[in-house]
Amino acid sequence: MITRRTLLGGLAAGAATASGITLAGRALGSPLEARTTSGQKRAAGAVPLRILNNSGAYRNSSVWVYVVGNDGAQQVWVGPDGALKPVALGDNGPDGYTDYAIPLAASGTTTVQLPQMSGRIYVALGSKLKFKAVKDGNGKPALAYPAGWVSGDPNYDVLHDCAEFTHNSGGLYCNTTMVDMFSVPLAIKLSGAKEQTTGTLKDGARDRIFADVKAAEGFDRLVIGDKRVIAPGHGLDSGLFAKDYLAPAIDEAWSAYASKDLTVTTNAGTFTGRVSGGKLTFQGPQGIKGQGGGTPSGSRGSARIGTVSFDKPSTRDVLFCDGTLAAPNDGTLGPVAAVLGAALNRSTLVSQAHQPTTDPAAFYRQRLTNHYAKAMHAATQDGRAYGFAFDDVAGFASYIEDSAPKEITLTLTPF
Repeated sequence: MITRRTLLGGLAAGAATASGITLAGRALGSPLEARTTSGQKRAAGAVPLRILNNSGAYRNSSVWVYVVGNDGAQQVWVGPDGALKPVALGDNGPDGYTDYAIPLAASGTTTVQLPQMSGRIYVALGSKLKFKAVKDGNGKPALAYPAGWVSGDPNYDVLHDCAEFTHNSGGLYCNTTMVDMFSVPLAIKLSGAKEQTTGTLKDGARDRIFADVKAAEGFDRLVIGDKRVIAPGHGLDSGLFAKDYLAPAIDEAWSAYASKDLTVTTNAGTFTGRVSGGKLTFQGPQGIKGQGGGTPSGSRGSARIGTVSFDKPSTRDVLFCDGTLAAPNDGTLGPVAAVLGAALNRSTLVSQAHQPTTDPAAFYRQRLTNHYAKAMHAATQDGRAYGFAFDDVAGFASYIEDSAPKEITLTLTPF
């Protein structure tokens, strides 16, 4: 299964630096070209991407779509004609920014061909987004992505949001995401071997998200007017959220498992852990060998044969599911890190000694919890959301996939 963590693991949007999107699964070569019915070039294997504006707040003439990402060899964008084009420094116009916008049809559904690539589908309401073509660390053309959580970002005042996807020979994998922020209600429908939908909010849920996050102690400054709610990790980096918010909960967990076992079950088997010397160390199932070779103490978890070990994480580590909780794609350390990160965000680690916890009624019941993620899950019709990067643990992410996709529909749902 391709989760969001492998889907777009290298995406680091920022106002001043280019973002590199890594491709999930095997690397794809440069896509073969085909022709649309109008004679325009498009990538072979493309499927229709349908955009439907049911926002009720903006007319089609005030909504723009952007499809940007990576085809496995280079950063690319999709034009209104469905053509897959490489990002080029020369794409910057007189204002210093590209114009990769796809306007919506005057009414009804807008259809664009979605080629094989990995990336994001951005929607901008009221004003266009400003994507800047820059050079990456290797001197190759890349894009600086919108960072709505950064007050100095050129897109800070633009109402925008995005969905994420990977489309390759194995199928189409996609999700709505609130990992960085929430602004525009979006839903995805994926048609293929079966019909699937995720991301749809309950009636009036956008206002409820803003209200719930604002009412949660310590989270109020994450609400940026009526534009967006930013994730607490980004709030922490911006000075809008306490750096030690989760420290008492983390300390409580480390203390609890100094005297009793914590078990974590993954596809590799069940790991049994105890805290000793400040580290939470798990003994793996018989015959399981740790991967990764270890890393410097304090920087993240480390692994050796039969053992997976973690230093005590910081609040930032938990919110970003990074640092000591970074999850390499190694089959042992990574899955255990993901389960720990999910348990700490959902505040179930102390109360449930067998992880992962699969009953959502047990989530977010403590005073010190990820109230941002709690609000996102409470808002969706299916209870699924990507409120933090490890929200796919136990299947609670707004993620769907299909091995034989026929079309994908992205709907701007009512505000």
